[in-house]
Amino acid sequence: MQKAYIPQRIKKITLEKLKGDVKNSSHKERAKNLSWFFKTKKGEYGEGDKFIGLTMPQIRQLAKKYKMLSIADLEKLVKSSVHEERMLALIIMTLRYPKEKDRFYKLYINSRQYINNWDLVDVTCHKIIGDYLLQKSRNVLYNFAKSKSLWEKRIAIISTAIFIQKNDFADTLKIAEILLLDKHDLIHKAVGWMLREVGKRNKKVEEIFLKKHYKKMPRTMLRYAIEKFSEPERKAWLG
Repeated sequence: MQKAYIPQRIKKITLEKLKGDVKNSSHKERAKNLSWFFKTKKGEYGEGDKFIGLTMPQIRQLAKKYKMLSIADLEKLVKSSVHEERMLALIIMTLRYPKEKDRFYKLYINSRQYINNWDLVDVTCHKIIGDYLLQKSRNVLYNFAKSKSLWEKRIAIISTAIFIQKNDFADTLKIAEILLLDKHDLIHKAVGWMLREVGKRNKKVEEIFLKKHYKKMPRTMLRYAIEKFSEPERKAWLG
């Protein structure tokens, strides 16, 4: 007689277990290198941030394992002093966002003070903020672009990446104009990157923007924007 199937007991997903797994994956030497790479010294853009040395593949694996972490615990995790734990929280949000768009858009917006380094922004903002605004007013991006916060400004321009994928360039170009004379190198790179993405889709559109603005654009922004141009073209724009 065949034995009845008895399902295995599902282990409860808790923040404590997640933090235990994070700690077990830590790597002291890698943490030291990450702290240097993400500029955590006094006066640098990542001042005071704490790294414990997880790789992105490790973080993504943990995000899948703890995808159904409670909202209350997710809200705690995104406020963590540990950089990798904040990244983990944000990636979990991106995984759950498609089924609960309103909830995770609001959670992301309300958590933005903790999205405070370029990798946290770049890996996640277009997947939530950008996607959510595809068929909605994009005024929030313009508010962010005019913010005093470095990270809100970066969110504003990087979120438009998903618009670019739909061949919708208008907001990218308008926000790029707002940020054109920003003083921070991380904004120069972000704007140049998005202009380059526009150019991949429609080089003529990018060139029209460059002709209007290249003389006053920060050099780094221009270099990023024309990175995919031919060498003679790059020399001409830079010259």
